[in-house]
Amino acid sequence: MNIDFPFHLSARGRTATTDTYDHIRDMIEQLLFTSPGERVNRPEFGSGLLQMVFAPNSPEIAASLQYTTHAALEQWLGDLIDVQQLEVESDGAVLRVVLQYEVRSTSEQRTDTFVRGDV
Repeated sequence: MNIDFPFHLSARGRTATTDTYDHIRDMIEQLLFTSPGERVNRPEFGSGLLQMVFAPNSPEIAASLQYTTHAALEQWLGDLIDVQQLEVESDGAVLRVVLQYEVRSTSEQRTDTFVRGDV
C-alpha cells in the first residue's frame, strides 16, 4: 500500500493508504501542479502549468505548454506510465488537464482529468 495524497489520517487514526492506481494518479497531480523551484531538494521538479493560468491564450502557447508538460511527465513518471494523449486547456481562471496513459506494470489504459481554479 502507498500513502494517500494529500496526507491525512484514516478512520482508524493511522496514516491513510491507497491502491497503486490512485497513488499513480496522486503523483501525476503533484507533478502537474507543482511549480519548478517549489521543492527544496528537487528544484527542477514540476511542470509550470499553474504559471500559465492567466497567460494570454494562443495556439503557440498551448502547443508549447503541452510539449513541456508531456516532457515533465516522461522525465519524472516515465518508468510508471506511458503517456498516450495529453490535453491542456486554460479557460479564464480554470486549468483543465485530460491525460490518457498506460500503467506500465499492468498495461491498463487510464484516463484522468485534473482541474485547478474556480470551477
